[in-house]
Amino acid sequence: MDLKRICVFCGSSPGRSKKYAEAATSLGRAMADRKIALVYGGASVGLMGIIADAVLQAGGDVIGVIPESLVKYEVAHRALPDLRVVATMHERKAAMAELADGFIALPGGLGTLEEFFEVLTWAQLGEHAKPCGLLDIDGYYAHLLAMLDYAVDERFLRPEHRAMLLVESDPVALLDRFASHRPPKLEKWIDRSRT
Repeated sequence: MDLKRICVFCGSSPGRSKKYAEAATSLGRAMADRKIALVYGGASVGLMGIIADAVLQAGGDVIGVIPESLVKYEVAHRALPDLRVVATMHERKAAMAELADGFIALPGGLGTLEEFFEVLTWAQLGEHAKPCGLLDIDGYYAHLLAMLDYAVDERFLRPEHRAMLLVESDPVALLDRFASHRPPKLEKWIDRSRT
């Protein structure tokens, strides 16, 4: 798969462990090494700022997309050569989805989860065939992955849809999986006999 841009969703906080910042830096450098541009939420704080700075310092390209409401709080990354200011969060998500060839979630909170699961749901519905992956640093997403497995057991999530979610703990390994990604040919809807 030809990956020119990857959208990364991640926390506006650096989190408790320094491993999160280290992973954001490693992912940013690995993307720049592969000439993959970063698309992200345009902030200068937390893991968002860390990954953007890592890509820029490694000579890579970064596109930030931020709503006007967050610019007012002075969290916009002013050093970005391409910072796009949009009116709403909905416009931000639509722009990032349009710009990206794939989606990765680093550790983060509600916003990270909401944005990532929206694009993963779009993949499930066949609205795009772009890879979606979690960079699971130090088991951060272990409980979430267990919940998804439980959803499969309880027949709210089909195994083939669960398998669409790529998970790695190493940034290079995750980018390798993205590069070899072949979207599955799946139907979202199933008949009642399968539920």
